[in-house]
Amino acid sequence: MRVQQITDKDEMTAVIKKSQVCHLAMVDEDGKPYLVPMNFGYEDGYIYLHGAQQGRKMDILKNNPAVAVNFTTDHELKYQSEHVACSYSMKYRSVTVEGDIEFIEDKDRKIKALDIIMAQYSDREFKYNDPALREVSTYRVIMREITGRKMHYR
Repeated sequence: MRVQQITDKDEMTAVIKKSQVCHLAMVDEDGKPYLVPMNFGYEDGYIYLHGAQQGRKMDILKNNPAVAVNFTTDHELKYQSEHVACSYSMKYRSVTVEGDIEFIEDKDRKIKALDIIMAQYSDREFKYNDPALREVSTYRVIMREITGRKMHYR
């Protein structure tokens, strides 16, 4: 078994698209970390997110738009000896993105962002009513850096 860097952009994109949930990490004004699992969408090098307009996450993002987003997939427990704990490990692929949040306020761009998020989970088309659009906050991560790792077995 061996940990290896993922450097191929297509493989990193495949990890993101295969993931069901991402984890959004941020730091509040007191320097305390905060991490939340989120549904997401991915298109053209942007990660799209949505949520409530109020709450701890929104307070942090408005004060400090710098974030890290992690995706993991292909988890598989492996071991060399069933009775030796240190021989256990987890096969996986992961991608971590560092970037900045950009809020999306325009109604048409908000609809597009929500469509991208829904496309991650469904091939259906959706309509959004005006009250729902007013109540939801949409934003995307502008990527500064993307890295990937995988544990695989020979």
